[in-house]
Amino acid sequence: MSLVFETQRLRLKPILESELNTLHSIFINPYVRKYLCDDKVWSLQQVEEMLIESQRLFDERKFGLWFIETKNEKEIIGFVGLWYFFGEGQPQLAYALLPEATKKGYATEAATRILKYCFNELGYQYLLASCDQPNVESRKVAERIGMREVQEKIVNGNPILFFRVERF
Repeated sequence: MSLVFETQRLRLKPILESELNTLHSIFINPYVRKYLCDDKVWSLQQVEEMLIESQRLFDERKFGLWFIETKNEKEIIGFVGLWYFFGEGQPQLAYALLPEATKKGYATEAATRILKYCFNELGYQYLLASCDQPNVESRKVAERIGMREVQEKIVNGNPILFFRVERF
């Protein structure tokens, strides 16, 4: 089973250890870290630990973090993936785009492809996602891929919205 996926405009490919610096540059981007990292700058070591965990998850469970690359320009514009956040029994959908790639439908396109993979290949019956309550763009992506808000919790002092979609 190939874990490289293509959509109309994108190629999703598992992030390799050799691509650590590219992933780190996404995580420290002020636009990305505002919501994804509680506005903290992650060290190269923290991102490396995440990348090692992603590799382990791909090896053992066939999911982790994929770079989102444009097909035409072959430019990495962010990442999408499945990740454990709050101790749930299965991972959540996660994504981040660099600011210049927003408002073009890329997040929706990438998330839709991962959703299909979850249901058709991994056999999930549902998928969760969460985002900071003020993150309007992530909320819109969740709604566009058919997710509905199911809960709001305060986590580390921040209001977090949880979304869910059932297998289609």
